[in-house]
Amino acid sequence: MTSKIKPVFKIVGIVVSLALLGSIFYIRAWNETRNQRDKYTNFFVFWLAGDLILQGESPYDPEHWRAGHAANGLDQPAEEIFLYPLPLAVLISPLGLLAYEQASLVWKILSQTLLAVTIFLLINQWRRPAHERLFVPLVLICLYFGPVLLTQRSGSIGAITLLIVAVSILLIQKQRWEFFSGFLLAFTMLKPPQGLLILSLFGVWLLAGRNWKVIQGMIAGGIILWLIGAVVDLHWVAKFLQSGEAAFDRRLGLHSNVWSFSYLICEKNMACTYALGGAGALILLGLVGFYLWKKQVQVTAWEAMNLIIPIGFVSTVYLWAYDQILYVIPIIWIVGTVVFKTKSYVQAFLFLIVLDFYAFFAMGRLAEVEHDLWSFGNTLLVLAGVGAAYLFKEKPEKIKPART
Repeated sequence: MTSKIKPVFKIVGIVVSLALLGSIFYIRAWNETRNQRDKYTNFFVFWLAGDLILQGESPYDPEHWRAGHAANGLDQPAEEIFLYPLPLAVLISPLGLLAYEQASLVWKILSQTLLAVTIFLLINQWRRPAHERLFVPLVLICLYFGPVLLTQRSGSIGAITLLIVAVSILLIQKQRWEFFSGFLLAFTMLKPPQGLLILSLFGVWLLAGRNWKVIQGMIAGGIILWLIGAVVDLHWVAKFLQSGEAAFDRRLGLHSNVWSFSYLICEKNMACTYALGGAGALILLGLVGFYLWKKQVQVTAWEAMNLIIPIGFVSTVYLWAYDQILYVIPIIWIVGTVVFKTKSYVQAFLFLIVLDFYAFFAMGRLAEVEHDLWSFGNTLLVLAGVGAAYLFKEKPEKIKPART
């Protein structure tokens, strides 16, 4: 009787969990879409870029870009052209088939769903009941992690990048579809300040392990991305670099990375900023690269990403707090590892509570002072969590006495 009841309870639990999460996803997305009806968000920029592509125009043409803003009741674009790589506009162009509010609702639901799928894939790597029970609580807690909240509200593409990185590292660890995993990783370049350092540092780990299939996949993915953009504008790379350089100069001192801290320490002297920021970035990247090269055999793809993601964030030229959504990958590793080693949820949930509270504080400071420096604390907490999880000693399993 018991053996027949257990599967039924499991199915009921799955259905209830999916219904609960689906309801939360829809309510949050609907409320945010309604509240942002007249606000200029990242998602509007993505939607407009896709809409222009469908109309046979280019978001890299300043006239088309301004006309698109004017047609939607906005007089002046925040940037002269679309600030992201042109292939992104092509890939998200189906959103332009929907009206803006409908597209925003769909995007917000999709972002939350991709987050949940990522957490499910990662936490199930332990294949233990104790970890399976963590799925719903982890999704709910991560939904209120500051960078995830900002991703949801801004309509950024971070959830897609999150799933891409998670799927790639899991495939590499299982030594399956390695070329495809590298191909997927190349799409992190849809946000170059983020993707460039992820691919560079992970490339060191791959080279040390002579994993040529993944490297070939990354190269092939990069070529495909260039071709997608070239269909619309053959010179899109040069235009993107020009607009990106201007954006970097305007945003110095606003981000939680070595470049912004150097800019402030140097009192806005650009020569000093480039020297100090460059030295700081090279030291951090060099140390991590050296570690990944020397310890490649002992470090899994997931463990490598636990270092690459936060160090890449603080070393790159500019990223916003919502780009820390990728910290979900090391966060799930920390929680899963701590629960596995301690055979308890207490330490894992204490870490999550501290991290969520601090991220809320940093998000509040961002709204108040209009710079993102306080998000550096998220990076420190995640790196400290990774280090602590390594140091925990594994407790032996409790052996239940046999029933008589």
